Amino acid sequence: MPLSLTVLGTASPHPGPDRPCSGYLLSGGGAEVWVDAGPGTFAALQRYTDPSRLTAIWISHLHADHSADLLAAAYAFAFGGMTPAVPVPLYAPQDCARRLAGFLGLPHLGFLKDVFDFRPLYDGHDVRHWNLRLTARAVAHDSEAYGLRAESQGSVLAYSGDSGPCTALTELACNADLFVCEADIDRHHGGEQVHLTPEDAGHIAQEARVRELLVTHVGPTLTRESATARAAAVFGRTTRPAVEGDIRGI
Repeated sequence: MPLSLTVLGTASPHPGPDRPCSGYLLSGGGAEVWVDAGPGTFAALQRYTDPSRLTAIWISHLHADHSADLLAAAYAFAFGGMTPAVPVPLYAPQDCARRLAGFLGLPHLGFLKDVFDFRPLYDGHDVRHWNLRLTARAVAHDSEAYGLRAESQGSVLAYSGDSGPCTALTELACNADLFVCEADIDRHHGGEQVHLTPEDAGHIAQEARVRELLVTHVGPTLTRESATARAAAVFGRTTRPAVEGDIRGI
């Protein structure tokens, strides 16, 4: 199969028992990419691959529930016997390197530069690893944030990261075989639109004409089951919840 997605974690805004925060292993075209590094996902990742052999790491935004396990990976790579042959390309918002170094109390990157090759994302960022193409679009959130479009041999996966409704997200998901989309909130409050309701997720999937919708990052005011049912009622096509341990061929 051209692409496969392994669900490592889906929880929002904090991990629970057997439920890490956001994280996925994307495999295809000869590449393996860890997409988002929420708390608990580095341990889950080790069930499916040797982290030292990752082709790249891709981080949608720097909120802790999507990036905190970069610290676990840094220690594993530097001190835990999982040292990669070369620093792993790490695609993330501009401030990622400074924040990691600051958390560790490093005046400069120190050992981080020996394990991560920091590469800032921007709107329209496009890179190819072997036969896997990764394209980023800036999306609507309360920090610098990106959605991901992954393509390999004609198969397309789109991932919302954290986003409110926006044109860029619909464009990113256009004609995707699988759209992995957050449904974090029950309803919008006031003018704030930095997350999606289940109905938003279903509407974007419908507008983008995706083949299948995978509902993820469901917040504490919803259940996976209710969020999926509400999204499906709008989308009208195959809609499933993202569940830890699922492996989906695309």
